[in-house]
Amino acid sequence: MAEGIFINLVKERGIMNEWEIGSAATSTYEIGEPPDDRTMTVLSRHNIQDYSHFARQIRTEDYTKFEFIFGMDESNIRNIKHMSPRNSTASINLLGSFSGDKQKIIQDPYYSHNLTAFEKVYEQCLQSCKGFLDHVYQQNG
Repeated sequence: MAEGIFINLVKERGIMNEWEIGSAATSTYEIGEPPDDRTMTVLSRHNIQDYSHFARQIRTEDYTKFEFIFGMDESNIRNIKHMSPRNSTASINLLGSFSGDKQKIIQDPYYSHNLTAFEKVYEQCLQSCKGFLDHVYQQNG
């Protein structure tokens, strides 16, 4: 969901050519799968309809290819750092640390039985992605 939101934001801001955006998991059990139907429903409700993705696991080269790698919770961050090669140049952070909110953890809504949890994650990701973009562009002028 965060990837779809981020792509949409950079398109809206006219800066898509400045970004290479990807999404990857630390686990292997979803490899090759599309996003959860509930994720797609929520994205569609927020006019993000052209998003497509198939799950993949994070790769060694991602740590030097991408400048930033985000996790949603402490477990993600631990796994991302554990998988990190010695030559990693990526900055590894909680996405929620850019939300401006005290709540920095974005809980996986997968086990929720309604869309409310997915809507909450959408709002957290949206706020965090906007905060991250604002942070990057304030630093770089």
